[in-house]
Amino acid sequence: MAFLRLLEHKPDGAIVFHETTSSDVPAYAILSHTWGKEEVLFQDIEANADMSKTVSKAGWRKIEFCMKQAAADGLRYFWIDTCCINKKNAVELSAAINSMFRWYQNAARCYVYLSDIPKADGMGREIAWKDAFRMSRWFTRGWTLQELIAPRLVDFFSSEGERLGSKLLLEPEIHEITGIAKTALRGGALSSFSIRERMAWAERRSTTVEEDEAYCLLGIFDISMALIYGERKDQAFQRLEEEINKLNKGINFEQYAVGLSLASFPEAAQFVAREKELLEMHELLRGHGRTSRSSVVLHGLGGIGKTQLAIEYIMRHKEKHTAVFWLNANDEDSLRLSFCDIAQQILSHHPSTGVLCNVDLDGNLDRVVRSVKAWLNLWDNTRWLMIYDNYDNPRTANHAKHSIVDVRRYLPESDQGSVIITTRSASVTQWRRIHVQKLTSLEDGLKILSNMSRREHINNDPEARALVAKLDGLPLALSTAGAYLEHVTTSFAEYLRLYEVSWLKLQRTSPKLNSYEDRSLYTTWQITFDLIQNQNAASAWLLKLWAYFDKQDVWFGLLQHAHSADNKWIQKLTEDEMSFNEAVRLLCEYGLAHPESSLGQPSVSIGYGMHSCVHSWSISVLNDKWDEELENLALTCVASEVPSTDADRWWLLQQRLLQHAARHEHSITDGRVDIIGIEWVLHKIGDLYKNQGKLAHAEAMYSRALQGREEALGPKHTSTLMTVNNLGNLYADQGKLAEAEAMYSRTLQGKEEALGPKHTSTLSTVNNLGNLYADQGKLAEAEAMYSRALQGYEEALGPKLLMSYLPALNTMFSFGDLLSAIGWEDTAKIMYTRALDGYTTIQGPSSKCCKQLRDRLKTMQATPLEPKDQGKSTEVRAIKLRSLKRIIRKFRKLDL
Repeated sequence: MAFLRLLEHKPDGAIVFHETTSSDVPAYAILSHTWGKEEVLFQDIEANADMSKTVSKAGWRKIEFCMKQAAADGLRYFWIDTCCINKKNAVELSAAINSMFRWYQNAARCYVYLSDIPKADGMGREIAWKDAFRMSRWFTRGWTLQELIAPRLVDFFSSEGERLGSKLLLEPEIHEITGIAKTALRGGALSSFSIRERMAWAERRSTTVEEDEAYCLLGIFDISMALIYGERKDQAFQRLEEEINKLNKGINFEQYAVGLSLASFPEAAQFVAREKELLEMHELLRGHGRTSRSSVVLHGLGGIGKTQLAIEYIMRHKEKHTAVFWLNANDEDSLRLSFCDIAQQILSHHPSTGVLCNVDLDGNLDRVVRSVKAWLNLWDNTRWLMIYDNYDNPRTANHAKHSIVDVRRYLPESDQGSVIITTRSASVTQWRRIHVQKLTSLEDGLKILSNMSRREHINNDPEARALVAKLDGLPLALSTAGAYLEHVTTSFAEYLRLYEVSWLKLQRTSPKLNSYEDRSLYTTWQITFDLIQNQNAASAWLLKLWAYFDKQDVWFGLLQHAHSADNKWIQKLTEDEMSFNEAVRLLCEYGLAHPESSLGQPSVSIGYGMHSCVHSWSISVLNDKWDEELENLALTCVASEVPSTDADRWWLLQQRLLQHAARHEHSITDGRVDIIGIEWVLHKIGDLYKNQGKLAHAEAMYSRALQGREEALGPKHTSTLMTVNNLGNLYADQGKLAEAEAMYSRTLQGKEEALGPKHTSTLSTVNNLGNLYADQGKLAEAEAMYSRALQGYEEALGPKLLMSYLPALNTMFSFGDLLSAIGWEDTAKIMYTRALDGYTTIQGPSSKCCKQLRDRLKTMQATPLEPKDQGKSTEVRAIKLRSLKRIIRKFRKLDL
């Protein structure tokens, strides 16, 4: 910091100068204001002989305000431009103007004194001062631009010294008034804003002295230059521009300056968002290759906006480079032709340049490439920028076929200049990388849709928001939708419907986008698919197979059940987890897939997902003819992975499977899937839906499974009866008790015929009927079923195995509930106690059943063994008389 003269407020009230050097500057406040009549000048404070004349000046009021406010903020020193600079000393004035931005930047506090803003008191007055704030003269002055931007803490005050708010609090109003980017108001690096943008901040500002319109921008551009008052504004701005160019492009920039040729650039759509990525690019390229090469790789899914991002960066920062060249890096021939175009651009500006003037541009293109690189390698030609676009087929250690591109052969050898590479491949790792991902803000997507469709005020349109949500932040998809909607009356809702039912036809009839050349939403990923297929056919088949699953959460454990497929590449894909990882890694490298976020379970495999638009493409383009074998294979994978409810973390796994089952639900229920041969699959998916509480979906699956099993196996086959039984369970859960009874009765009859009346599977249906009768209030029938089931289990298993057989324990539990309901609490206790012993042995004491049984036993009141039948129904008394002795004798005799 240059010599700085501060005002010091002494303990005795005196105000004196405090002169500092760059090494001993104390904390100080600084004033920003507009000059008026009778300002207190340097000579007034320096003389300090007759302070009565000084304090009588109108400008003393500002000094007194600044002093008091600084004291309130714990600051003894303060600075005011009217009196802290000796403007009669030209050297001091020049040094002060060149240092002014830093003085404001280093101040502890900045107070903006608005002499044309009255006191704000009350709601009405607040509206009045905010209107006056927007019209304040302070926002029209040239010098106050840096005084607004440079300090970190800025507070605004009325003419009476009342605080109106901080720069942060009033940021929306200030941004609206000045057009200055909010990131700049918050202290963002000014170098990250283009020269044109920073110049625009000062367009509506003026200064009393015309040359000051240029001089007040020195700090904004971080440059210094001599002040020549009297040179006129145009000359001052010309010198300012020269200094800006020297800072950014070097002292000898003119001998390497090449005007930007927009003809070589792809056409760009209106840019939206990506401010974070632009700032990151600027940080990585801010050296502009002055002393070493600075390079950035933009990688991401095709259609995500990498090229648009590169173009926007150039439009914002082209003034910082002597030359900007665009190259098509899709293949070797395209690169060579791009170098030929660059040679023509250079020669059009510098016809006599030594390394190029004798090169035949229509001859050997390799020589043209070498000559252009030689020009870029010249030792003082350091401020160029090269963009290698569409480097989608890169040479890597694992991919070194002759047909691919090695961009390093087309980079200048010298360690200078700047390079931007756009690629779909994440395997380009030699340079600093930025992963360009989907737009995360719904508002950004709405802006693209509005711009392209020319439909305004759609931010609060629920149909537009639903469409944007479906397109999930993919700029190409949003632009395509907007282009389609521009010249038709189709509503957003109708477009979304067409997108879901006629995806491919809709895309083929959409207008081509100039900003994406000959690419469209249904062709853009074909390029990537071809590259992937050449590298690993199993990866390509994974992408094709993925169309038959949901777009989210696909993992090896799910696909491993496809190993029985006839397709050799699917077999290779699913033979082991390493093969799967190799295949999915390639999809991730090209952005067609991505790892999902962790499920929060350390032992649970994390799945992979894909963008919804890519999934739609895989369905409609990769699978333009629907493959029933792949559909059945996907259904088999889902069904094979459905765990039983006694498996560890079964609920979590079933939750993950639901979305994949739902992928085929309508085609199954509508009869489009041939159910013969996959009946067990439909049964398992029915189990999945039932366990997850989706009873209507489960009913549909069980019904289709039953239809298939009856046709394939016959109505009395045990597998058919299993589905009948599960339908009975489902009807019971739905409260359809008559339908449930019919299913159970049919199941029981079939099992008795096929397996015998005492088979454990038959007895489980007997138990189910008992539960159903209990729910219906048919207590005698329920008691008969439970008794039969328990007696049968004992005969089939024996006393010891009985106590470790879960269905038998379930029957004891239900029987205990029935006995408790009819008043036989002592007998119910026997049932509960023996069931509790069994559950404790096989499930552990903390199991749900154990807890329920302990709660029942705890709340039960002891009752005498002789029944008290007063007021009981005849049916209940009959149950007691028939059951009491048999039950007590049976369970005590067996010591169960």
